[in-house]
Amino acid sequence: MQFLKPLILLALIPLAACVKKEPEPTGAEDFATYCAACHGDGGKGDGPMRDTLDKRPADLTTLAHRNGGTLPMARVMSKIWGYAKAPDGTVMPQFAPLLEGDQMVLFDSGDGISTPTPLRLVQLAEHIQTLQGK
Repeated sequence: MQFLKPLILLALIPLAACVKKEPEPTGAEDFATYCAACHGDGGKGDGPMRDTLDKRPADLTTLAHRNGGTLPMARVMSKIWGYAKAPDGTVMPQFAPLLEGDQMVLFDSGDGISTPTPLRLVQLAEHIQTLQGK
């Protein structure tokens, strides 16, 4: 009977692949969870927490306009992740620990070099791109 235990365990291994894993949140879901309190649902800087902050949150709908018509994706992701420390005294928290996730994608920031980047970070920046001009 003891010899059956390893065989049973081996038979169960393929079943582990059938277990559904929770899907990663979308960029819109992460925005609602982590950004909307300060930046507002539409990204205009009018979230319910804005009056509690020393400095008004940025209007994310004008980022592309303020940068020659193109959203500076790498800069936006750096700011969200926490790399871009602002000397202007903003209180933007670092979201790196919250957005790491399991899935990575290759992202080219414009220098021709694709860098493994957390999928959730890219999706959040892409969601911010959908808010431009609204």
